Amino acid sequence: MSSSAPSGEKLQKVLARTGLGSRREMESWIEAGRVTVNGKVAKLGDRVDDRARLAVDGKPLGRAPAQETRCILYHKPTGEVCTRDDPQGRRTVFQRLPQLKSGRWISIGRLDYNTSGLLLFTTDGELANALMHPSANIEREYMVRVMGEVDDEMLQRLIEGVMLEDGVARFTDIQDGGGDGINHWFYVVLMEGRNREVRRLWESQGLTVSRLKRVRYGEVFIPSKVKQGQWVELEPKDIKSLYRMADLPVKEMRRSTAKEREVMERQFNKRARGGSSRSRSRGRS
Repeated sequence: MSSSAPSGEKLQKVLARTGLGSRREMESWIEAGRVTVNGKVAKLGDRVDDRARLAVDGKPLGRAPAQETRCILYHKPTGEVCTRDDPQGRRTVFQRLPQLKSGRWISIGRLDYNTSGLLLFTTDGELANALMHPSANIEREYMVRVMGEVDDEMLQRLIEGVMLEDGVARFTDIQDGGGDGINHWFYVVLMEGRNREVRRLWESQGLTVSRLKRVRYGEVFIPSKVKQGQWVELEPKDIKSLYRMADLPVKEMRRSTAKEREVMERQFNKRARGGSSRSRSRGRS
């Protein structure tokens, strides 16, 4: 008598890896009949291999290879939204990213419309979900220009914690970035990514944020050569850092194609010819 182990991966795990949501959320989608496998409505407990045709709400789903990952850094300009489609027709952060033959880019967190700076994307939904989970406690550093008079008591309150409408929030670090007049720059660090949290913290002290840029996510800094609207493939050491922060085993890293590397270099060369660049790695570009 012979027995064979179930083949393939659990369906909810495969769906989560595409970035649609957590495994628990995917289980609820399966129970609700929103997922089909090879044209048939899926059920909890189903396993699938790489040949299975998946669809959610009737739309075919592209999948990244199970053991491969790609990660890129994008310098988001202000005036772009972090959704795939915008009802108001605004430009989205996905429009300038390299096209994928399989799978799709998943944003690791988001930045609001008026915030610029570092935004990470991956093809591994499991990695994205782990990094975005509140328990991840990953440092996010921002460069912020504040309008108004800032005193030591305000800074102390922002470090100790301020009650906002969705609970207590605080900066874990504030460093003076210089400035004159009513405008002053600061570098601030948060351990979470609540909606408009940096702006709301400063506004709680009667101050106005006139510019906001994310310059670091965990151990990943925004490179000085990557200007607004440009993207760059993450170095292996940075990808390993993301998996370490997510407490996940590192997957095989699939590098960009020759054509994508050509496009990536062309954007840097084009900007370099267009004018002088500022060299500070966390500069006010």
